[in-house]
Order: sequence, then structure tokens, then C-alpha cells
Amino acid sequence: MKFRPLADTGVFVSELCLGAMIFGDQRGPWGATPADAREIFTAFAEAGGNFIDTSNYYSQGNSERVVGDLIAADRDRWVLSTKYALNVRPDDPNAGGNHRKAMMQSLHGSLERLRTDYIDVYWVHVQDRFTPVEEVVRALDDLVAAGKVLYVGVSDTPAWQVSQAVTLADLRGWTRFAGLQVPYSLVERAAERDLLPMAQSLDLAVTAWSPLGDGVLSGKYGTGRPLPDDTRIAGIGAGFRLSERNLLIADAVNQIAAEHDASPAQVAIAWVRAQQARGVIIPIIGSRTPGQFNDNLGSLELQLSAADLGYLDEVSRIELGFPHDFGGNALAYGKTLDLIDGHRR
Repeated sequence: MKFRPLADTGVFVSELCLGAMIFGDQRGPWGATPADAREIFTAFAEAGGNFIDTSNYYSQGNSERVVGDLIAADRDRWVLSTKYALNVRPDDPNAGGNHRKAMMQSLHGSLERLRTDYIDVYWVHVQDRFTPVEEVVRALDDLVAAGKVLYVGVSDTPAWQVSQAVTLADLRGWTRFAGLQVPYSLVERAAERDLLPMAQSLDLAVTAWSPLGDGVLSGKYGTGRPLPDDTRIAGIGAGFRLSERNLLIADAVNQIAAEHDASPAQVAIAWVRAQQARGVIIPIIGSRTPGQFNDNLGSLELQLSAADLGYLDEVSRIELGFPHDFGGNALAYGKTLDLIDGHRR
């Protein structure tokens, strides 16, 4: 396992992040049992991993309890990240959101469940259109000043709001975001429009959740294939996830996997890892069983060729839309555009 910088900080995290969302999940076959969670954690540690991601919301807090038990023997080795902002008591408007009250009560609960006195990376989990950005950034800075949090990040939030928060922090000397967490995979490339370019420009490390596209790229799906009996992709969201476009992408992933004697999941994760020209991008791998997890770890050994990457890019490419594809550079520089050697082309 290699290591990558957490944005412009001096901290290094493993090139894969262990996602603990389903640790402690009691929903029948969809959660990882405590025994499986420990086996997955041990395999990750033995592979050299040091970066783990959870949330106060995952598994109703049980994910943090499991993670706390797992890291207790060697807490300082781990770059531990958790999140706040999702509502944990649906009838209470103050039990979620990005405001200071939700932040403080969430953090204290997380510290207790994780059995630690500090969080390495504390993420704002989702956007909040009500709380002023000044309140959020200042409150996070207070947590850093108090030593309860070392670094802060933001997840699932529009690029303009993230940019506003980072600019405000820089102007006032407060702690700026060190990371951005977004969904990113061959079937979900919307982050390439604004979020990834913004993260690269502002020097934010990106942790990519759902690199398998909610399981579409796991190898179970493809054009003309019947749905497997154990599918989680059913009901309202099935039509979107198993669209013709996504199934064609799954076909391409399955084909390249067969050519490399690899699994489709390894190809999907390897593609995300290969996007380093877009910035520091770290896939989050969250598996239900040790077998699935060990297969995902195999992505570290898979090197996709330029031809592989080109084919996958072609079949999964999205339209960037206005103003990205408006041709501003050509309009601004005319016939001299091809004579300009600029790193921001």
C-alpha cells in the first residue's frame, strides 16, 4: 500500500480508505458481522492501510462503536475520520444540519462511541442551505483549536459552497477543508464537471465513495443478464442504476476484467485509482464479507493500460455541459490557442 497526502497538510493516508458504513449494520444480509468486520479490518491493516471512514449516522451509531473497538489497541496509527450533519432523530430539527449545536452534540457522541479523545478528519456530511457558512467554518475551527479535531473535510456539497467556505477560512485564518468526499465511479462521473476541478485547484484530497457504482460494476450485472437473487438494486432506483448506459459500461468493465484475469470490481477500483491527473483521489472500499474485501484489495496489483483507460473513458464519458464545453479558450485566444502551452488547458 502506498500513501498519498491529505491535501496540503503533512499527513499521509493510504491509497485506499476502509469504508465502515455497514459495520454493525443489523439489517440481515446487508451488514458486516462483528467477526467479518474484524477480519476485513485486519486484512486492511496487514496490507498497510491506515485510513478509515465512518459516520455518526452509519448503522445508527453502531459503525462507530465497532470501529472504536477495532482501533483501540493502536489508536494513533490510524487516520480516523467520521462525519456529522445527518439527522439522527427525525422529529427533532436540531438533531441534524451543519450548525454548531448539531456539530457539538454529534462530535461528543462520536468521541464516546469511538473511544477516543480526538478525530483525525471530521467531515461535514451533507450540504445545509439554512446554516450560514461563517458559522460552520468558525465552529469547525474552534474544534481544531480545542484539540478535539485535527483536520476537517466536506462531503456531498456543491462546489460553490465548498469554494465559499475555503475562501472564507483562508481570508480569516481559520482551518480550511482538507478533503472532499463525493461519489465517483465509471457510472457516476458528474463530479468531473465542477467538484474535481475545484478540489484540484484548492488542493483538497478527494475520497471517492461507491467506486463500484452501487454494485453495478461488481460483475453481477451486464446487458442481457438476469438480476442475481441477492441483488440490492431493485425497486425505485433500479431503472436509474441499471440504465442502458450503465449496463454498457458494466459490459466494458467485465470485458477488461476477463482480459486481465481480474475481477470487474478490481477494474472499477483501478480506474478510480488511475485518475490521479485530476488530483489526489482515494477510493473508499466498503465490503460486506472478507472475500469481497480481499478481492477489492487486489485492485492494488492491477495496472490498466492506456488502451484500457481510453476504452473505459470513451464508454463512460459524460457531457460536461455549459459553460465547460462552450469553447471559451478558443473565443478568448483565437488562432493562437494551439500555440499556447499552458498547464490549465
